[in-house]
Amino acid sequence: MKSILMPAALALALAAWLTPAPVQAAGCLKGAAVGGVAGHFAGHHGLLGAGAGCIIGRHEANKHARERAEPDRASGNGSASGYTSRER
Repeated sequence: MKSILMPAALALALAAWLTPAPVQAAGCLKGAAVGGVAGHFAGHHGLLGAGAGCIIGRHEANKHARERAEPDRASGNGSASGYTSRER
């Protein structure tokens, strides 16, 4: 098992080092921590839980960012942006 983890960790570190721009990790770290703990207690699958938690955490962070960026759509008021009802 350790013979598989060492090359994987090295590849991950190398990929992070070669990344040209800073990576946005909003939600991933928190999700990975929660998922890793949950995976550990659910049958010693901490790495799988951390990976799934990272994906779910990133999805939730993107969803919240979209909701903050588009307050009209998130409020559900049903009107299209830029639409005003004026009588002539």
